[in-house]
Amino acid sequence: MNTLNVNGREHTLDADPTTPILWALRDTLGMTGTKFGCGAALCGACTVHLDGQAIRSCVTPISSAEGKQITTIEAATDGNDRIGSAVYTAWVKHDVAQCGYCQSGQIMSATAFLKSLPRGKQPSAAEIDSAMAGNICRCGTYARIRAAVADAAKTLV
Repeated sequence: MNTLNVNGREHTLDADPTTPILWALRDTLGMTGTKFGCGAALCGACTVHLDGQAIRSCVTPISSAEGKQITTIEAATDGNDRIGSAVYTAWVKHDVAQCGYCQSGQIMSATAFLKSLPRGKQPSAAEIDSAMAGNICRCGTYARIRAAVADAAKTLV
């Protein structure tokens, strides 16, 4: 048995400890906001937070999450996370999503990035691009992503 704390709630799973967090979230817990993209930690679609750090859930085993807090897109944008809500609001304002498939991972990476900055710091375009480099958008909405992250940072002053 494995115990995972997901979005502030404990869940006991009867699963192989090597099961990737992604599949525990999607298949066992029915939390489908986190997406499967590549299965090799290359695209970022599966990004969640583990103790506040952005991780690729497709390659991170549930055994590494025991005793830690997993945060998914469902909690990051539910209105209770100030930074996640600012990112989500900026995403909508800048009409970032085209097909939308990568967006939960993009939002989770952007939220972790903004949380890592000193309060009030306005990131440069290069800093945003660097922070978001591990997330691929097949639709190519990178300029809108950069604008949304910068706008979210401005609202967090």
